[in-house]
Amino acid sequence: MPDVDFTQQLREAGLRVTRPRLAVLAAVHAHPHADTESLISAARALLADVSHQAVYDSLHALTGAGLVRSFKPAGSVARYEARTGDNHHHAVCRSCGAIVDVDCAVGHVPCLTASDSRGFVVDEAEVIYWGTCPDCAITAAAT
Repeated sequence: MPDVDFTQQLREAGLRVTRPRLAVLAAVHAHPHADTESLISAARALLADVSHQAVYDSLHALTGAGLVRSFKPAGSVARYEARTGDNHHHAVCRSCGAIVDVDCAVGHVPCLTASDSRGFVVDEAEVIYWGTCPDCAITAAAT
């Protein structure tokens, strides 16, 4: 994980610096694409007495401030990541559930142009690629 000043990030985003927010932000950076339960465990490893509610509140504040991004693959719980602002996408393995970042296919936000935006001014496109990760593909080929 790169050396990140979480205190400075919170201040620059206009958020009050609290121990739960610092723990949750560190957990999201350390565990990209983690679900809420995993982030609660990771935050508690850093701050033993952090409550479920404090983690949920922190995720809400961090997402609202743009420091954390939330996405929800179909049939899955919400996932969180610290990679924000670049409109990247995700690939999800149908077998093991692994999730990886996939850079934008075209390079200009929003990456995809709707054939008919129905009057919407589109500023972001969210794409999730579904398939089989390399490890699962090797395992399937071996059986």
